Amino acid sequence: MKNRNSKIAMLILLALSFMSYTAVSDKIVDIEKSSVTWKGYKVTGQHEGTINLASGKLSFDGETLTGGTFVMDMTSINTTDLEGEYKGKLDGHLKSADFFGVEKFPVATLEFINVSGKDGDYKVKANLTIKETTKPVEFSMTVNKNSAKASLEIDRTEYDIKYGSSSFFDGLKDKAIYDNFDLIVNLSF
Repeated sequence: MKNRNSKIAMLILLALSFMSYTAVSDKIVDIEKSSVTWKGYKVTGQHEGTINLASGKLSFDGETLTGGTFVMDMTSINTTDLEGEYKGKLDGHLKSADFFGVEKFPVATLEFINVSGKDGDYKVKANLTIKETTKPVEFSMTVNKNSAKASLEIDRTEYDIKYGSSSFFDGLKDKAIYDNFDLIVNLSF
């Protein structure tokens, strides 16, 4: 009996030592050094700007990306290609109920649900929540030692943002705003 207990103890100790070599860790995103840039398109051109991250982290098993969660501060949405009165009007409109309704929905979230790939190049499936509507999104992400990059294409109408969409309103002509917008993410951690 004593010999059997010694073997069991040795097996448990061996199993624990193998588990300690798997370094599962989170890397917290430096929100001051990271950026989220948006680009929206319309018949007559485009606009772009920024959205601040409120928080973010990437999860790793050793050097392999396994997950991530992010919170975007939608109250910070900012137009960078306009100045003065036109900038103020567009920023206000984007924050209004016609678009992101930031008074009622101050944050948007992104939560990874599946990550595949290796050596810094990954395919990510995630849930994006905007205005309390959650939809799946897929995108590629490149991870280096202390940084990561990703680009997402989002269909705003899936999140009940239909203002100026020719998919829902007829006769908009050159006032139409395209349904898809881009998010370009540069992370530092």
